[in-house]
Amino acid sequence: GLTEKISARLEKFLVADDVQIVDAAPHYGLLSVQGPRAGEVVRALGLFNELPAKQFASIKISEAMLGDIYLVNHARLKRWWGENPSSTNQNGFDLFVPNNSLGAVADKLIAAAKAVGGRAVGWNAFETARIEAGIPRYGADMDETCIPLEAGLEPRAIVYNKGCYIGQEVINRIHSVGHVNRELRGLRLVSDLKTLPSRGEKLFSGGKEVGHITSAVKSPLAGHIALGYVRREANAIGNELQLGAPDGSVARIGELPFA
Repeated sequence: GLTEKISARLEKFLVADDVQIVDAAPHYGLLSVQGPRAGEVVRALGLFNELPAKQFASIKISEAMLGDIYLVNHARLKRWWGENPSSTNQNGFDLFVPNNSLGAVADKLIAAAKAVGGRAVGWNAFETARIEAGIPRYGADMDETCIPLEAGLEPRAIVYNKGCYIGQEVINRIHSVGHVNRELRGLRLVSDLKTLPSRGEKLFSGGKEVGHITSAVKSPLAGHIALGYVRREANAIGNELQLGAPDGSVARIGELPFA
């Protein structure tokens, strides 16, 4: 859903390069295999001699009946950010498949997943697992107004010893001499909430507004949980905040992942 925004941003920074931005979405679909046995499921397709081992590494195969398929190492539901991003990880893969072959490949993946105790899942289940893992999603927990360090993306997305890049000055200034004023935190909510908080609902500490909710879900493993930004002076693990109003229900800051 970000095609227009990303294309415009890339076009903005093309100066003298001989580059053309092309939208591949009309021609390809995305299938994502996530979980500790994801590699086993992808291998069951019998299409790939090897799987990309490092985070965000990709390979391409050309199959006579199915066309060109791209396989990307992308663990979407595992909070691996404390690990070395270049280390081997088999917990998730994305497959970009030509539309004409999408159904056939999906059927094979679902059959392979069922054989090892998995299944196809919908958006609600995916969002629940994502929030349990404490992983921010663009459009919900972060947008172009966020600094990557606020969203906890530093181990995943920031390299301090590379060459120039857009936004480098702000990132390096924070890294060298300062800190961010707010950070994304996990929040455990009271179990008797009648409705989950919506995105943007305010958080208070000592009668003062200190943050807001970005995502919330009722988890079968962890109960009512949420992600939200909390100002530095109030975001220590274990702190109790008030949800929605200075006298609102309790939201306790907890460790991530939740479960």
